[in-house]
Amino acid sequence: MVSHYRSFLSDSRTYGLTFKEVLLIDSTTIRLFSDILKGVGRNPKGDGKKKGGMKVHMAIDAIQSVGRFVKITAAKVHDKNFLGSLELIPHSMIVFDKAYNYYHQFAVWTSRKVFFVTRLKTNAYYIVVETHRVHYKKKNQAKVLRDETIELEYHPEDASAKKNLKVTETVRLRKVCYQDEKKRYYEFLSNNFEITAEEVAFLYKKRWGIELLFKKMKQNFQLHYFYGENVNAIYTQVWCTLIAQLLLKVVQKISQAKKAFSVVASLVRIHLISLLDVYELLRSTKREYAYRYKPPPTGQLCLF
Repeated sequence: MVSHYRSFLSDSRTYGLTFKEVLLIDSTTIRLFSDILKGVGRNPKGDGKKKGGMKVHMAIDAIQSVGRFVKITAAKVHDKNFLGSLELIPHSMIVFDKAYNYYHQFAVWTSRKVFFVTRLKTNAYYIVVETHRVHYKKKNQAKVLRDETIELEYHPEDASAKKNLKVTETVRLRKVCYQDEKKRYYEFLSNNFEITAEEVAFLYKKRWGIELLFKKMKQNFQLHYFYGENVNAIYTQVWCTLIAQLLLKVVQKISQAKKAFSVVASLVRIHLISLLDVYELLRSTKREYAYRYKPPPTGQLCLF
């Protein structure tokens, strides 16, 4: 279905990106009612909540804003383990949060010409090799403050390295320091040296699209309550949610309705088995529906 609607769901706001594909990666935690998937999370620091249940790791296309790859794990599984499951093509771009920082995987991607943008952890140790740009902060102005080439050490994951933990290798990456209009400071990490520093910041800003997708899923679908207690039932309900989200996005775009996604989901849920034209219903701005017999559009019965 994603392949079928690939061109239809394209987002014009990503105009100017020259990569073969741009993927956004993140995860969301869903709490379960029993100890399924070994869902006991790690003990938090301070007053933080303990994450239990399962994690839904997702890679979405930044152009279409729909899921491309999904993997469900226990909540205590570290996010970086998800990166090895991805099958990425050369000259593609992946954008993710600093929770996925994994230097060995960064080195593998660099050798395969797979590019990424993420944030640098505050406790990261690195060596500055070269400084390309330095600017001073300006009030109420988004600006790149520093553009550097750095080197990071990591332990390679081969048989010899596991026997001797002192064996280390280095990977050369790019560090971009950026300040937005609200004086928020960011340190981005990338292995692409061809794009500008402003494009690195723009790509990471696109990551907010997957946060909005998770918000829509949790607010408009029944992911806070599961109808089965086994793993297969939970997997099926998550996949059905992703399919429903894709269908509603298609309906919203075909109808060209200016209603919010939550309103579209509510109207479709109420009138799912009603003999109404769903597109006319979504376009209507009146409080009552004016009944007019009209043959259903081609493909509507296939959609529901």
